[in-house]
Amino acid sequence: MTDYKEPTKKKDYKIQYPEVNTVQELDFSQTYSYAHYLRWAFEDRMELIKGKVFHMSPAPAPVHQRVSVNLASELHQYLKGSCCVVYPAPFDVRLPGKSLLDEDIFTVVQPDISIVCDESKIDGRGCIGAPEIIIEILSPGNGQRELKTKFSLYQEHGVKEYWIVYPSEHIIMKYVLDENGRFDSGTHYMGNEPLVSELLPGFCLSMEDVFGLLTI
Repeated sequence: MTDYKEPTKKKDYKIQYPEVNTVQELDFSQTYSYAHYLRWAFEDRMELIKGKVFHMSPAPAPVHQRVSVNLASELHQYLKGSCCVVYPAPFDVRLPGKSLLDEDIFTVVQPDISIVCDESKIDGRGCIGAPEIIIEILSPGNGQRELKTKFSLYQEHGVKEYWIVYPSEHIIMKYVLDENGRFDSGTHYMGNEPLVSELLPGFCLSMEDVFGLLTI
């Protein structure tokens, strides 16, 4: 378990980090921290992965949004009354290294759905630390490089379950973190096979409830 260094003093980032009003002002070859990220005033959605800027896809397609709503609704219903909460995107997840200081955090992602069971990880700006479950719903713009990067990132930071949803194939791939801190080889869920979760006892997710009569 990582021993985080707690922030000692809130800093005035308006002085140290000038406001950035357009994406064109960013230098994609540079390394940025969460402190920089807080000063980005443009509307484009960005993620930081180990200090590098990743421009997220434009507004998701209707199919993506319908799948997201279906998943979030099923999970919300199941988790009512528990300590776990469903957070749909846009929702910032900061994945720190040894320090919780804004200038020392270099990874900020916006998973499509995050499930957080530790209330101490939630603050006014999102989640700091790994959610128990992260769900990413693929869009046409998602490439293999992005998939590999996120897979390694979530494994490194101890996400306990990682679901990848393939709307066009009506498939969900679930990876579970093992005792050695590595994701297993994954389990496919499709057709009439319901998805079950090691972290959510009794939860049973029908693929029909996720994908319904969707057409791509």
